[in-house]
Amino acid sequence: MNRLYIFFLVSSLILVYLVIAAGATVRMTGSGMGCPDWPKCFGYLIPPSERSQLDWKTEYPYKTGQVIIVDKDLRIAVKDFKSNISYNPKNWAPYTKHDYAIFNPIHTWIEFINRLLGAIAGLATLLLLIAAILRFKKDFLIIIVSFLIVLGMCIQAWLGKIVVDSNLIPYKITIHMGMAFLILFFLVFLLERENKFLKKLPVSATFNSLVAISLILTLVQIIMGTQVRQFVDGQIHYWGLESPAKWLSEAPFLLYFHRSFSLIVFVVHLALAFILFKHRYVPAVFLSILFLVILEILTGIWMYYFDFPFSSQPLHLLFASLLFGAQTYFMIRIIKQK
Repeated sequence: MNRLYIFFLVSSLILVYLVIAAGATVRMTGSGMGCPDWPKCFGYLIPPSERSQLDWKTEYPYKTGQVIIVDKDLRIAVKDFKSNISYNPKNWAPYTKHDYAIFNPIHTWIEFINRLLGAIAGLATLLLLIAAILRFKKDFLIIIVSFLIVLGMCIQAWLGKIVVDSNLIPYKITIHMGMAFLILFFLVFLLERENKFLKKLPVSATFNSLVAISLILTLVQIIMGTQVRQFVDGQIHYWGLESPAKWLSEAPFLLYFHRSFSLIVFVVHLALAFILFKHRYVPAVFLSILFLVILEILTGIWMYYFDFPFSSQPLHLLFASLLFGAQTYFMIRIIKQK
């Protein structure tokens, strides 16, 4: 049973990271409204692949909740019925949550894959909870944390609906991402709890303070990054996806502060590396932290100086989430060692 629990724990962690990467891809490609309704996509469990599938048809059996596009507006079937030779508006209700009614098959399938990964991740966390319950006598705390993870996934799904219904209001997207990081924290906590370390870290007041500061600085950097991203979203809406060179033409001061702040994060981690090298013990998790800090800086440079190349934004967010996970893991290890 222990192996099954570890399997679902690792699977859940990997899937949540994949969902974060998929969500960043959705945002980068402007695919957030690829499925304008929730939880279905244009009223289908499997989304349409052609625009013609959303046209009204004669002698066609429609199901309740199925969506069509009429005069550039979404219409929803109010009941199960078979259409006649002419369109009957009494069988249809307007979609009132927003007025977005554009079908783009690429955007639709990118958003659908994002949702599908989220559903699979939710199933994995549910199986994790069941496996944790079966280990009840060994560790009751993992049941509580696993339940919080499942609860977090349910809230995350609800937030996804709120984001779509709002037609992608930026701050709601940021809250949606924040919940993903909270779920990551709980999963990393469970993962660290399963590991036993034979060699101790050089714990001291200075070292502990630097580790805590490094995690706080990373969180501040991520928060600033979300604010910069909200600004970029507004510029994308104004200039369009085809003009990335113009997105930062009127960049706020926060962008430059966010860019310079990364150097502070890097220096603090260099100080930690110096202490660890001095004690001749550099754990693999810290090497991964240092590597991720460098990758985060490089992808930031890549975006700024090369006009947001494809995949640069998802990688930047993925590295930030991996960095947060690794730092959390490292911090919990130090607290447990104390």
